[in-house]
Amino acid sequence: MAVETLIELSAVDKGFKASDGTSRTVLEQVELRLHDREIVALLGRSGSGKSTLLRIIAGLVAADKGAVNYRGRPVHGPVAGVAMVFQSFALFPWLTVQQNVELGLEAQGVPAAERARKAGEALELIGLSGFGGALPRELSGGMRQRVGIARALVTNPEVLLMDEAFSALDVLTGQTLRDDMLELWDEQRIDTRSILVVSHNIEETVMMADRIVILSSDPGRVRAQLRIDLPRPRNADSEEVRALVAQVYAMMTQPAGAAPLAAPAPAYRLPDADVERMEAVLDLLAVAPFNGKARLAQLAEETELADEAFLPICEALGILGLAHLVDGELRLDRQGQHYVHARQARRQDLFARQCRGRVPVINYILDALHVAADGAVPEAAVLARLEELMDSEEAARVLKVAIEWGRYAELYEYDFHTRQLRLNRE
Repeated sequence: MAVETLIELSAVDKGFKASDGTSRTVLEQVELRLHDREIVALLGRSGSGKSTLLRIIAGLVAADKGAVNYRGRPVHGPVAGVAMVFQSFALFPWLTVQQNVELGLEAQGVPAAERARKAGEALELIGLSGFGGALPRELSGGMRQRVGIARALVTNPEVLLMDEAFSALDVLTGQTLRDDMLELWDEQRIDTRSILVVSHNIEETVMMADRIVILSSDPGRVRAQLRIDLPRPRNADSEEVRALVAQVYAMMTQPAGAAPLAAPAPAYRLPDADVERMEAVLDLLAVAPFNGKARLAQLAEETELADEAFLPICEALGILGLAHLVDGELRLDRQGQHYVHARQARRQDLFARQCRGRVPVINYILDALHVAADGAVPEAAVLARLEELMDSEEAARVLKVAIEWGRYAELYEYDFHTRQLRLNRE
């Protein structure tokens, strides 16, 4: 029997203009289908356009090119059969829980009595019976997110979009809410026929999804997909789940047909990775039980870092030539071996040498400082150069990382009052 397609995206492109007028392509030639009775998880590093893609499907943002169809009909705005749950809860603080849940029904013109009945049923379904009269500020984070989910479910959507819906919660609360949602889905106590979940958490996606879709970055494209046939509920400690988690880590860090993350970053881009965490990962990797080589899933578990923090650290170590990624493993390089056995002063020297040899943005800053008459360059001048290569938000983030790395390596100083970079005086 043919599988029914609810959402279909064909050759979807999306770009944005930065404040300086430059354009940035966020999504390019995206092909994606959501089928009946399927939970799909969307993974990708920061900048891959995951949230933008959800907003395009929801009709909140228009694609620049390509087609977006819901049940074969073009999406040109918000669709009655598609609802979205946001990471930030997005509740109106002056409205009660009941009133927040009723909003979608009110927009559809549902009479007041029916709105009240349906909202009450949705709150009971999601475990908030009796809290209808409370204000959002009186609820915990987990309860506020339940309100957001109830508001989405009350309209009986066929397609439910969840944008990092559990990431703002503590681990236990997020896991409980995720398990409750899966129970509602598997027992078919909700009318939703397809769920698309955006997440940074690899284990979470393996526990939830029937299919995982991985996006590349700059711009976002579908680069890999993985179908998961394990029945739910799934045991996070089972061999099958752990093997799948390791497989997804490998897919995330070394896509087929492309250079691994150990390759130098394109243009001047740098991952969000602070030096202290990089050194902690290197030190952990160097000793037993890893002894210089570790599966990413195991190493991430030992570091107790969230995936959105752990993966950029692995990328940064690759850029610096201290470790490299191969088939879902992080392996110490020769320079990394020297680094972990060095004293602090020697570590700084090694870090400086790797930065000079492998980080273009730091070399650009050093060149600018050496030709400056007073050995100083305004932060704004470097930012302007980066904004020629990327949008302003990304440029500011990259410069922040470059300043941190360069200061640690004692290649230059940064004056937080004058916002100037200056050659190290020593």
